[in-house]
Amino acid sequence: MSVTQPSEESQVCNIGEVRKAVEPCTIVIFGASGDLTARKLIPALYHLAKDKQMPPAYRIIGFARRDKTDESWRTELRTALDQFSRTKPVDEQVWKDFSANIFYCIGDLTDAAAYQKLEQKLTSFGSAPLRKNLLFYLATQPSQFADVIQQLHDSKLLHRENGGGNGWQRLVVEKPFGHDLASAQALNTELTRYAHESQVCRIDHYLGKETVQNILMFRFSNSIFERLWNRESVDFVQLTVSEKLGVGERGGYYEEAGAIRDMVQNHMLQVLSLIAMEPPVSLEAEAVRDEKVKLLKSIRHLTPADVAKQVVRGQYFAGSVDGQPRPGYRQEPKVNPDSNVETFVAMKLLIDNWRWSGVPFYLRTGKNLPQSASEVRIQFSHTPNVLFAAQCGNKLDANALTLRLQPNEGISLHFNGKVPGIGTSVRPVRMHFSYDSEFGAYTPEAYERLLLDAIVGDATLFIRRDEVETAWKIVDSIRTGWQNKPLTNREFYAAGTWGPIAADDLLAQSGHEWHEPQVIK
Repeated sequence: MSVTQPSEESQVCNIGEVRKAVEPCTIVIFGASGDLTARKLIPALYHLAKDKQMPPAYRIIGFARRDKTDESWRTELRTALDQFSRTKPVDEQVWKDFSANIFYCIGDLTDAAAYQKLEQKLTSFGSAPLRKNLLFYLATQPSQFADVIQQLHDSKLLHRENGGGNGWQRLVVEKPFGHDLASAQALNTELTRYAHESQVCRIDHYLGKETVQNILMFRFSNSIFERLWNRESVDFVQLTVSEKLGVGERGGYYEEAGAIRDMVQNHMLQVLSLIAMEPPVSLEAEAVRDEKVKLLKSIRHLTPADVAKQVVRGQYFAGSVDGQPRPGYRQEPKVNPDSNVETFVAMKLLIDNWRWSGVPFYLRTGKNLPQSASEVRIQFSHTPNVLFAAQCGNKLDANALTLRLQPNEGISLHFNGKVPGIGTSVRPVRMHFSYDSEFGAYTPEAYERLLLDAIVGDATLFIRRDEVETAWKIVDSIRTGWQNKPLTNREFYAAGTWGPIAADDLLAQSGHEWHEPQVIK
């Protein structure tokens, strides 16, 4: 089934009309010679310029140690844009206008003299907003954040409070936000030593995805679903983030992170908070973030005994994906041949609040699975065991709502229908809404949305300090339960399968089973 388009464009309600003004500013990228700048940041800023979303006046300064000129860096970025732009070919006139605003500053992150050169370059721009409205993007290692922030403060480029004659300054930092609660707290202390929490934008590209943002609108603008979104109607909720790729060349990183640090602590808990949070009192950033944190704090604490019952690790061994052979995790480069690091995690979480009391939330993520997909399935309770349910038993499928986050973004409603014909047969059918079919194929890159939000000072999609630390408390309790425990035979799985047997056992305890992401074309 398909969803028809609305007949009148006048029904569109443009929430974006209340967006904050885009003021002139300068964007300074520290660690500008790194891969992130060429692959994501400059392409995102170029597309914002192409779509006339950038401020009326702006400058972009790359700050790094490598010896480059303005022109040589622009040439490098132009080559990268040919490869990484989401639209091809690159618009030459847009690039010409855009690149005229790009500059380069040579310097070491710990050298005070380099920050004086940066200050001089800012002064050369003349306009007060370009000198004082500053977005500092720290595309560096977290261990270097403290040095950069202190140098910015000492050179009077970073002021703790925005406004007044000092303009505004904001810090954008990438995950990982620590590797456990203690390191996250230490990192947050460094970030807020010379800047206010309101000036810090912790960026996770997953929250910039269009369909993740749509969760709030879907939930709170549709009364037929909003009134079902609770323990009285929902049997369980399942969140799957599966990846076809193995660890590959990231073995060294994965040995430190594992699946729980790489995916659960950030992406999955953030999506869970959006799915399960209470309605915010407004669409203001702090109102939304307050509810996300409140939800995370409502997740029942896991003791080591709980972890043994409610959390499953997994690690892939050699197999095949799409007919192509894949090595086992322990045979990947830079991986310990006796490693117990998890490449798969499945867990059952319980939320102790009025809305969700008794409803299990199942989270699952892994490497080398049959397909790459992210989706949330809201499984509704079965009908009473009379009429059709009494006759069909388990063959009568429960209703479900699936939010497909990637790829082929969309929403599906699963319900039962009569099979045409003389007999009385029932089978599950699906009504599917596709973003591409309804709105066209255009979807902005996550970094475009997040960079624009950072420029205008909209913190809704950025992660607050207490959210980071609350998420780490959840993950740390799980890691404590795993401490010094080797993987069991039931926790290994072949590459190309949907994970270990232990993950199926986890749901079977409650009479549930995993639903594989549907292939939607």
